[in-house]
Amino acid sequence: MLLQLTVSNYAIAERVDLHFSKGMTALTGETGAGKSIVLDALGLAMGGRADAGAVRHGAKRADITASFDITRIPEARQWLEEHELDDKDDCILRRAISKDGRSKAFINGQPCPLSQLKELGGQLMDIHSQHQHQSLLHKDTHRKLLDEFAGADSLADDTRNAWKTWNQIRQKLNLRRQNADEAEAKLQLLRYQVEELDRLALESGEQDALEQEQAQLSQADAVLHSSHQAALLCTEDEISAADLLRQALQQLEQLPVDVPALADTIQMLTEAQIQISEAGDNLRHFVEDYEADPARLAEVEERLSAIYQMARKHRITPEELPELHQRLSAELTELDGGEGSLEQLEVELGKHREQFDELSHQLTEKRERAATELDQRIAAELVQLGMPAVQFVTRLERNSNDEPAPHGMEDIEFLVSANPGQPARPLAKVASGGELSRISLAIQVVVAQTSTTPTLVFDEVDVGIGGGTAEVVGRLLRALGSNGQVLCVTHLPQVAAQCHQHLFVSKFTEQDATYSRIEPLDDQGRISEVARMLGGVDMTEHTIAHAREMFVKGQATHH
Repeated sequence: MLLQLTVSNYAIAERVDLHFSKGMTALTGETGAGKSIVLDALGLAMGGRADAGAVRHGAKRADITASFDITRIPEARQWLEEHELDDKDDCILRRAISKDGRSKAFINGQPCPLSQLKELGGQLMDIHSQHQHQSLLHKDTHRKLLDEFAGADSLADDTRNAWKTWNQIRQKLNLRRQNADEAEAKLQLLRYQVEELDRLALESGEQDALEQEQAQLSQADAVLHSSHQAALLCTEDEISAADLLRQALQQLEQLPVDVPALADTIQMLTEAQIQISEAGDNLRHFVEDYEADPARLAEVEERLSAIYQMARKHRITPEELPELHQRLSAELTELDGGEGSLEQLEVELGKHREQFDELSHQLTEKRERAATELDQRIAAELVQLGMPAVQFVTRLERNSNDEPAPHGMEDIEFLVSANPGQPARPLAKVASGGELSRISLAIQVVVAQTSTTPTLVFDEVDVGIGGGTAEVVGRLLRALGSNGQVLCVTHLPQVAAQCHQHLFVSKFTEQDATYSRIEPLDDQGRISEVARMLGGVDMTEHTIAHAREMFVKGQATHH
């Protein structure tokens, strides 16, 4: 819901600061006073086209800020979160236009592309006028309104998601078919590479173990020689470690007197003699049992050579070969009979096409039933609006070649026949500005209970009507306002008398400069304005009494 609109230096408005609330708000005033300023400013805040002429003469730039409460607009809240522009339950759209025609857009204080301002603005407000924001002229709006009226929003989303999945698989399958020769060559190469790696069958850590074993086997002679020499030095040489220890013990045992301080030393030498003897035995047994294995060395070196050669072939380190083997095997499985094979993709495509067909069929049935009811109810509203000859038709046209589409299996378009006997044609090609506004009003009244657009703006919905029809228009607008928020520019007192809020637009000149002023009216001010709209410049007591009667009746109106 629109909460506030602030306009600075736009057109002839130096400064406008308006606050809005729920309900119907009417804008009235003399012709040329600047009633269009509010609607045009809102259009710019929602991403409309700007030019240098929008800037007030003598000012450097025009600045427009529109604040919205999005508490009850989950689509807008989700959009802001997805674009990381959310700011709790408030949304502020701002447009700054320089005098050279350039403009900047902001959402919640963050600069943004104009396209984002348009996209978000369309979820916050719908302007029905003779300007570029006439969303009723777009087929997307027709489909959205029909789906909302049919209560098929969720089903339409499911259908769109089913189409997306089906289309992704279709694109993947088409790509595979287009590149069939290249894919087959790649498949053959993968098979060869995986077979090579299968034969190598390299296990994780095997290379390190082989390199350690190779180092030991290649130095077998040196190990045997050194071990034999160590055994001799321990116990078997003429001057062995064991013989030297024995001599040392003999010297201490032949001391002429007992020396208690050497007792521990003698014990240590005795234990060392035993350990040296055991070490010598161990070395002797090792030398006797140790055998060099040239055959095993050749086997290890051949295995390592195969590993190194495979790594060079794939231009990776030997340590990366197991991971490469796993990755290529998985890729081969996918291409050769797995999820990425032509056969499997064709099966998946058929399955998801069936899912889409089932959902789209349900959606079509809902749309067809809702279209009949929608046409009847809009026709009834058009009669009240003084357009009994207008025939409204919601056309569901099957997609060419029964080609699936994100929105289902049919295009949806609103058609009208302005005169009996004439074929129904697209709304944009038949309706005039005033007719379009009233048709828009009829549609919005019917779908008001299901529409997700909270703020509706109508410009000149009363063109070419009067009397009882004008009173009906006022009732319809008030009813719409009771369920949400409606802004309307009107020239008819029957409409203005029924609004919840009334904004009066006037123009004045000061120091050779023209200004536009917009101010809210209290009850007495509203009666006076209705009287002006009824009687013109010269207002009589009768005119004022009539205006008061219309105002009281209008405020008691329910639809």
